[in-house]
Amino acid sequence: MAGKSKTVYVCSECGYESPKWMGKCSECGAWNTMEEDLRITGRAPAPAPRAVRSFAATPLSQIDAGDEHRFVTGISELDRVLGGGIVKGSVVLLSGDPGIGKSTILLQVCQVLQDKLDILYVSGEESAIQIKLRAKRIGLESSRVSIMTETDVQSVCEYISSSKPELVIVDSIQTMQHSDLPSSPGSITQVRESTNLLLRTGKSLDIPVFIVGHVNKGGDIAGPKVLEHIVDTVLYFEGERNQSYRILRAIKNRFGSTNEIGVFEMTETGLTEVENPSAMMLSGRMSDVSGGCITCIIEGTRPILAEVQGLVAATGFGNARRTATGFDYNRLNLLLAVLEKRLGLYFSNLDTYLNIVGGIRIDEPAADLAVAMSLVSGLRDIPIPDDLVAFGEIGLSGELRSVPRAQARISEAARMGFKKCVLPKSCLKQISSVNDSIELIGVRRLSDAVAVIR
Repeated sequence: MAGKSKTVYVCSECGYESPKWMGKCSECGAWNTMEEDLRITGRAPAPAPRAVRSFAATPLSQIDAGDEHRFVTGISELDRVLGGGIVKGSVVLLSGDPGIGKSTILLQVCQVLQDKLDILYVSGEESAIQIKLRAKRIGLESSRVSIMTETDVQSVCEYISSSKPELVIVDSIQTMQHSDLPSSPGSITQVRESTNLLLRTGKSLDIPVFIVGHVNKGGDIAGPKVLEHIVDTVLYFEGERNQSYRILRAIKNRFGSTNEIGVFEMTETGLTEVENPSAMMLSGRMSDVSGGCITCIIEGTRPILAEVQGLVAATGFGNARRTATGFDYNRLNLLLAVLEKRLGLYFSNLDTYLNIVGGIRIDEPAADLAVAMSLVSGLRDIPIPDDLVAFGEIGLSGELRSVPRAQARISEAARMGFKKCVLPKSCLKQISSVNDSIELIGVRRLSDAVAVIR
């Protein structure tokens, strides 16, 4: 008996199904996540008799894992984020805003590996001529790189099984379509099943697969949340389209750390690696201007200097504005409350703007001290010395708490030419060797750190 089609609405966050559209998912509470999906219903055929099979478990000690084989791409920033290279049989999801450089960096991977591997580049968005023009611009000219413009994921997997390339790139998963499913490309069902088919094909043949994924209006990876659980690694490109710098971050990585980042610069010939992110973040910095303070953050194993800018101005409205770019908004409000309660500096009738220069986002609390000092500098209109760097976590009582890897932060500041470092006094116990070129100012309370600004 032929089945009938039925429309259901599926939450893209948790997968909850509803017969009617709702603005808020009743399962996870997310707003505007219910997406239409088409299902086939009807009398199902009688299942065939299942053959009885015997199963056996293998002791862990008898499993031979062998050596983990990786392809080193030659792009050190990408290899750092991946954990040392591309693992054979892994599935990597690369996501980011449109025009951020996802297709460009994958073509550059082809350019580096073109003499070592047979590569299949599957594109469902661009024609072969468009890909050829971009490849020519970055210097990719190889017969071992094959271009396939196809959106049928079954045909793609059949070709992979027959040709057996050593690396597969799919751009993008939202354009792939499973012909056995009635829903349109980009729907939750299509994205999930297409990814599952590519995963099974890559794992069975031990072929690494790169999948490009789009993002939605909220900046999250488009498609069901389970998509991130299916793949082995999730990479995300960050950065502003009107700026040349890009940051590659690992959200999930089964074969390495998720704390590492890669820094790139978009040029006419593609993405180039930034070997010294601290110099990049501090380029164009003005001297003798109030509201600016340098801090040192840790991204994975790499210390990076970043500039924090704070601007305080009289408000023209009844309620003062609070704006934070590259920094947590709630954390900013918390630090403003500490400054008002513990130091008697009132921002309630003043507009407060906070910006992290360079398009980077700071999440660790070690930047609290630099944020507070930049706001005080902006309030008093007194510049912070250009050769001063500050880091430390601020507690609700106005005390300064210790932060990890103080030695690495001080060494990076000294390498970049800074002469003074304001840090929590408890961090001085972590320091084994002191660089004579930088003066360490250990403080216990926020008031002592603010006193440095004169």
